[in-house]
Amino acid sequence: MNSTTRAAQRLKLFSSALFNHKKTTLFRPAFTRSFANMAATTDVQNYKFNHSMIRVKDPKESVKFYEFLGMSLLKKLSFPEAKFDLYFLGYDAPGAVSAGANLWDREGLIELTHNYGTESDPNYKINNGNVEPHRGFGHTCISVDNLQAACQRLEDAGYKFQKKLSDGRMKHIAFALDPDGYWVEIIGRKPVEETEGVKETDLKTYRMNHTMLRVKDAEKSLKFYQEVMGMKLVRTHEAKEAGFNLYFLGYGDEKQNTADREGLLELTWNYGTEKDDKFSYHNGNDQPQGFGHICVSVDNIEAACERLEGLNVNWKKKLTDGRMKNVAFVLDPDGYWIELVQNERFTGQANF
Repeated sequence: MNSTTRAAQRLKLFSSALFNHKKTTLFRPAFTRSFANMAATTDVQNYKFNHSMIRVKDPKESVKFYEFLGMSLLKKLSFPEAKFDLYFLGYDAPGAVSAGANLWDREGLIELTHNYGTESDPNYKINNGNVEPHRGFGHTCISVDNLQAACQRLEDAGYKFQKKLSDGRMKHIAFALDPDGYWVEIIGRKPVEETEGVKETDLKTYRMNHTMLRVKDAEKSLKFYQEVMGMKLVRTHEAKEAGFNLYFLGYGDEKQNTADREGLLELTWNYGTEKDDKFSYHNGNDQPQGFGHICVSVDNIEAACERLEGLNVNWKKKLTDGRMKNVAFVLDPDGYWIELVQNERFTGQANF
């Protein structure tokens, strides 16, 4: 039995623990909440785009790569009985937006999921979301101080690129490849003309800017993420000649420069897909797997789920499903999973 088969079996076991209350849970019991410290209702102004989850083959290589990008390993959760580990990475230098905050009170984290054994299986390969017919998730994006210097540093370290700054017409963006072939966009917070010739880059200034998902119907997705999830549309880029639009959404101050932000969601809409009844994007959780979900932390998990229930959302897992009572999963219009977790700042108690 190869690790791909074992990973599929563990996914089935994981799903059973999430969704079947008669099965033995794979997780610690949900914490007992102190309702005196929690909001009696829920306010989307308190929500945070906490993290994006991707599956990885070899966690040592993946953690090494993201640490080379300046991230810190903030927490590791191990579930040996289910044979997988979770690694949460983010920017934590003194000047970082979320520096010092608890794990669930942050934005712009990356969660790496490792199923035991994949690192030694030569046949195991993830779906990076950019290869037909399994496109869906596109990339994560890091914003940096000096774009040319940051890219040169990556190249000098031997990391590969999907697109270098010198490739094509778009000289202001690059796409590095992580060890699994996921695309990591690199953008600068200053004009490229201003950073031309600069040789130094400061990792402490980097930010995990956004996660990109392709969507079939822009109107439906924008309505969902704004009216249901409570995000704000902060920027729209129309590329009519190329036949696509980009929409950037997030929580917090929508007037802030998008390149200075962390924890944004970029929706990419290719014109005409909404008219094709047979067209769909890959959600990352069907085979072949790669991207897993995005996660929003909330002020009151019960109230947030009650609100979403009242808005008639489609659920992958309700709080009441299974024995893991401290997380829920909503489905967006394209079937991407959105995890909901409690922000510990509102309870004073740990989720796990």
